[in-house]
Amino acid sequence: MNKLFKIASRLLPFLVAPLFAHVNLAPYKSYVDSLLPGTTFGMSLRSVKMGKEIGNINGDEMFTPASTLKTLTTAAAIHFLPLNYEPKTEITVFGDIRKRTLIGSLKIRGEGDPNISARYYDDPFYMLNTMVDSIHALDVDTIIGQIDLDTSYYTGPWKAENWRRNFYDSWYGAEIGPLGFNDNCVTIRFWPGYFSGDSAVVSIQPDVGYVKVVNNLKTVKGRKKKWVYGIDPDKSIITLGGTIGEDVDSASLVLPIRNPIGYFRAAFMHALKNRGIVFKERKSISSTELKKFSFSSAPLLSILDEINQRSQNFHAETLLRNLGAQVSGVGSVEGGRKAERKFLLEMDLNPTDFDVWDGSGLSPENKVKPSAVSKMLAKMARHPKSEYYINSFASPGVGSGAKRMLNLEAPWLTRFKTGYIAEVHALVGYIYTVDGDTLTAAMYLNGTNTNPDCKSKDVLDTLWMRLISYTNNDYKSLLQMKTLWLDAQGVSGLNKRLDYFSKRLIGTPYKLGPMGEGHLDTVDDKPLVYLDSVDCVTYLEHVVALAMAKSEKSLYRQLQRLRYKGSKVSFLTRKHFLLDDWVGEGKYAKVVPMEGEVSVTRTMPKKEFFRNHNITYTGKETPLTIRYMPLDEAIEMAKRTYKGVMKVLGIGIVGTSDKIDLTHTGFVIFMPGQKPVMRHASSQRRQVVEVPLAEYLQTRKIPGVTFFKFIQH
Repeated sequence: MNKLFKIASRLLPFLVAPLFAHVNLAPYKSYVDSLLPGTTFGMSLRSVKMGKEIGNINGDEMFTPASTLKTLTTAAAIHFLPLNYEPKTEITVFGDIRKRTLIGSLKIRGEGDPNISARYYDDPFYMLNTMVDSIHALDVDTIIGQIDLDTSYYTGPWKAENWRRNFYDSWYGAEIGPLGFNDNCVTIRFWPGYFSGDSAVVSIQPDVGYVKVVNNLKTVKGRKKKWVYGIDPDKSIITLGGTIGEDVDSASLVLPIRNPIGYFRAAFMHALKNRGIVFKERKSISSTELKKFSFSSAPLLSILDEINQRSQNFHAETLLRNLGAQVSGVGSVEGGRKAERKFLLEMDLNPTDFDVWDGSGLSPENKVKPSAVSKMLAKMARHPKSEYYINSFASPGVGSGAKRMLNLEAPWLTRFKTGYIAEVHALVGYIYTVDGDTLTAAMYLNGTNTNPDCKSKDVLDTLWMRLISYTNNDYKSLLQMKTLWLDAQGVSGLNKRLDYFSKRLIGTPYKLGPMGEGHLDTVDDKPLVYLDSVDCVTYLEHVVALAMAKSEKSLYRQLQRLRYKGSKVSFLTRKHFLLDDWVGEGKYAKVVPMEGEVSVTRTMPKKEFFRNHNITYTGKETPLTIRYMPLDEAIEMAKRTYKGVMKVLGIGIVGTSDKIDLTHTGFVIFMPGQKPVMRHASSQRRQVVEVPLAEYLQTRKIPGVTFFKFIQH
């Protein structure tokens, strides 16, 4: 199986035009209704290849999207911004340098870099230290003057509007400014005191002298963990209360600060001190520019990963404001919303289908239509930067999907964005299908009420995995075909490859009719590729596809070319009659001259056959001339030692019924100096077997057999 996984990244098959126009999502709604009573469910499913919606449950209603709104923020950003875009922080040095002393000022202009933190570096001060080191490199160890912080890139307010009040006291609801530090948060770590009744021991990380902790947390006996906290609405004052047991090792809380500009200033002053630069504040009026530095901590694609994979609200909110500044000329939520509306219009999407109040999805006022989201995702799948956009999404075991869908057999078949706020769960993204299509899906659960959050997540994950399974029915068989093909790269020539693959499949279990059209048609939804078991025809088809395919990537397409007229996958276009449709087409095989051959004319009852499957057949029922070698002569030929060049022919068993052209098929291998052998999927022995051709024919009571050679096409 490991070998199969190694080639998985090369498994996006060549495209075969799908026929299906709709997926029945009613069972999905029933599943939600049964497990999450009272919840409103919305879903839209769309085919990128077909360019149309193929499933809709309340898809035109407005839903709260939670963090899946980030897919809009990032889509607009990657549409408008260059891939090398990096939010910058500029430091301009003014004044004069005398004896290692700068007499003047520093102007620090922030343009919304969200990564001045330990997110990409071991030390949260890494970027600040780099800035200070650049000043130090001017041979400066003392600054007498002032530090001016230019916050004009954003118009404010720093605190996002329309969020629930408790969000502002949580790390994921930190204030937003053009200058920030450490996600505008601190970690409060605390330990029990030495004795019961003592105050807990508290530390602030990183501590830049900006945050004050009022410690009312008391030590008690045992392992009690009943601490609480409160944050002043305007000042960075955190009050700890409650109790912590003596036997508790330690605990921590990540909490937001107030006024990110003041926090940045304190952190920068801390960096100056740590790097050995003395600062003495004094009013400065110097306008002489000595040097300008520009710093950035991470490019756009890294920011997209933080937003779509790890669902970082802080990054999404800064990106929305940066987008507004870059596109609309105003670094604000409204500026970002204006840029997003412009993006939606350029993508031929209706802006009224997206009621946006922030960049992260935290506001319960945000509303979207599932059908509009799936359409946006489909548009982005065809965008010039689609690869970068889709790769920024989470997947099973990665990012916000770290604990989701972990039992999915082929996790590379999906990319998704999760979403959650109180009473809202969502899942949107991409699903790759076995036929080479890309589906976009948008699922929303609103008003989950008292239903447990874990149950709501599980319901969405289950539905998502059902979609993957349904549209990739027995994907592992395609992996198996890929492995077989790769193993045979040293085997050349059609006859040798037919011999190789027909032999490799000996022992495969027999099952009548194991294949169908999967999710592409409703008549027979068995797998489009299937090697767990075969019948005589599917054994033949898989072997020929393996032998003829030019690469492992073309295997799926080759198989469907063999099975369907014009490669159009449907029950109606399947080549049901082997000699009439499959061999008679003349592309991949044709009947060869045979010793003492005779013929019989039959007309295949195709109208009756399709009528039995509730399908109207409008084609002609043309008489078919079946050429074959009488059984006695075929047995005599099979008893003789073959003296020609090695070859592999197809064999068709001609029966007595006028309603079918051939009753069985397989391969006959002619090796010089040997008697011919037959390989076929035997219904009697319940597997693929190899037997002497003469032995097989001597047990038959049939008019005869026909032979056909295969044509590389």
